[in-house]
Amino acid sequence: MPVTVEPVSAPVPLRHLGVVHDRDAVDLHAAERAVADLLRALGKDPSSEHLGDTPRRVAHAYAEMLQPRDFRLTTFPNDEGYDELVLAKSIPVQSLCEHHLLPFRGVAHVGYLPGERILGLSKLARVVEMFARDLQVQERLTKQVADWLQEHLAPKGVGVVIEAEHLCMSLRGVRANGALTVTSSLHGMLREEPKTRQEFFALTGVNG
Repeated sequence: MPVTVEPVSAPVPLRHLGVVHDRDAVDLHAAERAVADLLRALGKDPSSEHLGDTPRRVAHAYAEMLQPRDFRLTTFPNDEGYDELVLAKSIPVQSLCEHHLLPFRGVAHVGYLPGERILGLSKLARVVEMFARDLQVQERLTKQVADWLQEHLAPKGVGVVIEAEHLCMSLRGVRANGALTVTSSLHGMLREEPKTRQEFFALTGVNG
């Protein structure tokens, strides 16, 4: 997903980067027609009293789930030279499986070793949401978050772990209700140095 990062004027020592997604808007009218056609294909009458407003509701629901929100990435100078791991645990994450259009949801653990700047903590959750609001696979989502933070924050290392339950796996097929899929993506010292890598996975509670 292309993302535009635009400098935004801010008083020193703050640095704001305007993060703007570059994704086409959902065509709500076309989506409503498609949902109505799907209902007919499933043997349902979209003009019935109970289903009459369903195409509109579904179209708006998918538009909400697939459109990320623009935000400002706020960073601060690392004046104290903090060089230990910063970790945001259990960030709620939910997305849509691109294979079945069913949700997967769980938590993301996002950590980094600061370089010259540190990041406003809420922005870690914003970055996760930005990539999660799309048709996704969990492996790609995990890597996108890690790659983006490594590129735009320039830390000494980044680690991302996502644990999620996929409804396409728990509601259909094998019906493995409660099964979690765990994915990880690492950069820099978190990938290259065994002790740092071990610390990251120990703090997330995931065996690395």
